Amino acid sequence: MLSPTLILAHAFGARYDLPVPLYLFVLGGAAVVFASFLLVMQREVAPADGPATGDGGYIVPHRPLLGGLGLLILAFLIYAGIYGSQEIAENILPTMFWLIIWIAVPISCGVVGDWTPWINPFATIARVVDRPDLRQRLIGGPQLAWPRWLGFWPATLIFFLVASGELIYNGWATRPIVTAVALVVYALISAVCGLLFGAEAWLERGEMFSVLWATWGRLGYWRFGRPGRRGFLGGVDQPFDSSIGRITFVFLMLMSVTFDGLLSIPAWKRFQGQLPHGFTVGSAGYIFVALVAFAVLVGLAWTVFGLFAKGVRDVGHLELSVRETIGQLLPSLLPISFGYLVAHNFQYLLVNGQLLIPLAGNPTGHNQWLPAPFNDDYVVHKQPVPSGAIWYLQVALIIAVHIAAVFIAHRHLAGVARTRVQAERSEWPWIFAMVAYTMTSLFLLAQPIVKESNSKSAAPAVHVVHVADAVTAPSGVPPPRQS
Repeated sequence: MLSPTLILAHAFGARYDLPVPLYLFVLGGAAVVFASFLLVMQREVAPADGPATGDGGYIVPHRPLLGGLGLLILAFLIYAGIYGSQEIAENILPTMFWLIIWIAVPISCGVVGDWTPWINPFATIARVVDRPDLRQRLIGGPQLAWPRWLGFWPATLIFFLVASGELIYNGWATRPIVTAVALVVYALISAVCGLLFGAEAWLERGEMFSVLWATWGRLGYWRFGRPGRRGFLGGVDQPFDSSIGRITFVFLMLMSVTFDGLLSIPAWKRFQGQLPHGFTVGSAGYIFVALVAFAVLVGLAWTVFGLFAKGVRDVGHLELSVRETIGQLLPSLLPISFGYLVAHNFQYLLVNGQLLIPLAGNPTGHNQWLPAPFNDDYVVHKQPVPSGAIWYLQVALIIAVHIAAVFIAHRHLAGVARTRVQAERSEWPWIFAMVAYTMTSLFLLAQPIVKESNSKSAAPAVHVVHVADAVTAPSGVPPPRQS
């Protein structure tokens, strides 16, 4: 447990006592969000800047140098995954994909904007094969129209599979060879879809990374040619597509982090213990149960937020369907998703990000390229920031993003309601949803770190181990799933 090979979970290292009971943090956060609503409700709303211009990923001018760099990085990672060491601790691919590409890049897009289209190798592949002459030779005709019924479902399904690989069947999905083969298969899928439907249709609605990073990029400061104004939250003025696939994609962004939090609460541990014999973590039975639970959680999000959206429509007498109302309110959920993503992964990035230092010196596990500290002598600092400081940062961040959500919902509802009175009425059901979700978020975030303050005997500090995080220090073996 004290070995330098240990990897921390998304949450925390040492448990500690909160200075006040948890319920005071939860109620205090809810009170701040509600007070912000009372202030924002009186604010006049300026008209949106121009009409809605679409949703999803966006085509940008091709930059061969950056596109070639992205392809080289992808090729190297695939090479490392296939021909490098199959020990997760010794191969750079699991760390690069599950830590950098899957978590750090989305967070960076949420801060600076979506900077990725030029370097995204899957977007480059789709653009390279999107040629009429090549299409004529291979399929003997023009490109196909993207089916309306298909919508955002390819990106949504791929996101569900990858998120499940991180959270559920991670013991298999995070192996270097498995991750590498998955990248090859996905590159081929991007090539085929870019050829059949054209790069624009595939990148806008089907290519998961383009859709994901463009969605987070709505929050970032710079627009990089996307619709919206410059500044933080500058892209949320544009409503989301109200198709079922697009709404489900955004709910998956929200619920994937929530589900990761649920996996650490005592109730889930008790549920695991009550499963039939043979349903141990990593078994086919457990994977099936967890996948169903994940899907049910997304369905629950649909149900709960759908009911609140119906309340918004009915109370405000909006001339929208329930689904269209959800589409109008989805931008207000985006900062909440982002805040939870950052809060849940902050220390995980601080700790596991250090693993890139020794892995940079020996990315395949076979040949040492660089001297110390880029070797196994590097010691991972398992507690770079005190847990108490991170907890306060989490509380502040969760409250701040819920306040932003209240402001964004106010802007959108004021724009679609016929009168100001109806707009104000329509906001009340949504503020109750925001307050409830604030309380739920703070409760879930506290579960991995808080000891009961009335405990008679203090438990020793422990470190959480999470094989879903898929990486350990360069020397040693993968740790057990939890401790």
